[in-house]
Amino acid sequence: QVQLVESGGGLVQPGGSLRLSCAASGFTLDYYAIGWFRQAPGKEREGVSCISNSDGSTDYADSVKGRFTISRDNAKNTVYLQMNSLKPEDTAVYYCATAPLAIATLRWDDYDYWGQGTQVTVSS
Repeated sequence: QVQLVESGGGLVQPGGSLRLSCAASGFTLDYYAIGWFRQAPGKEREGVSCISNSDGSTDYADSVKGRFTISRDNAKNTVYLQMNSLKPEDTAVYYCATAPLAIATLRWDDYDYWGQGTQVTVSS
């Protein structure tokens, strides 16, 4: 069964940290670009970060640069999103997705397979 499963979300205070995981089963992440996206209520889906499979290059939305770090562990078939210095405006459902691209992008419509999402809430 082909699956992408996100985990690691939760409730955290402003300034705190979370690490999201995106675990794949039924296929190998090595061959895909991976993106993290988020969607808050009433807002459009936003590209947060992405990592390429060809050269490991990464990209980040301006709103998270310097605070979030994406990484991949091909041995574990998992991609991570380390989120530090969290702000209330980071509150959203976070999704990981795969794209059959050599170079990852932050455009959600480049991605064709999505996980179910994990809720991140930043609040005091």
